[in-house]
Amino acid sequence: MKRVLWALLALPISVMAAEPVATTAAVAAPVVNSGIAGQLTQLVFGLLLVLGIIFFLAWLLRRVQQAGPAGKGQVIELIGSRALGPRDRLMLVQVGNEQILLGLSPGTITALHVLKEPVPVPSTSEKATPDFAQQLLKILGKDQKDTK
Repeated sequence: MKRVLWALLALPISVMAAEPVATTAAVAAPVVNSGIAGQLTQLVFGLLLVLGIIFFLAWLLRRVQQAGPAGKGQVIELIGSRALGPRDRLMLVQVGNEQILLGLSPGTITALHVLKEPVPVPSTSEKATPDFAQQLLKILGKDQKDTK
């Protein structure tokens, strides 16, 4: 397979390197056209090779990131977040048994308060279905339990 690929890539180079025989103008014309065709072929193969390398590296990067630590084994967990403005927000973070209220602004993170008792976190196992979705399911005649 590699030999075929190298032969295809080397073909346009060998066509460009060959000097045309100038016997007649009619014979010389196809050689010039094949030189342009060779250049276009080389350009297309080069482009495909670069795109292939880009997609391979993107795939490899995703695989390496997935191999990192799992989300359940994390010590720090984000409990909630609230935007205060376009660039400022409040975040409630749990570290072990402590919950810390953080203020985030561009370039700074400030610990605002350490909570003595952790705020109870509602379970996320039961998803809330929006009103529109419930109405649509009624119209379609489907039960909510079927949508899981």
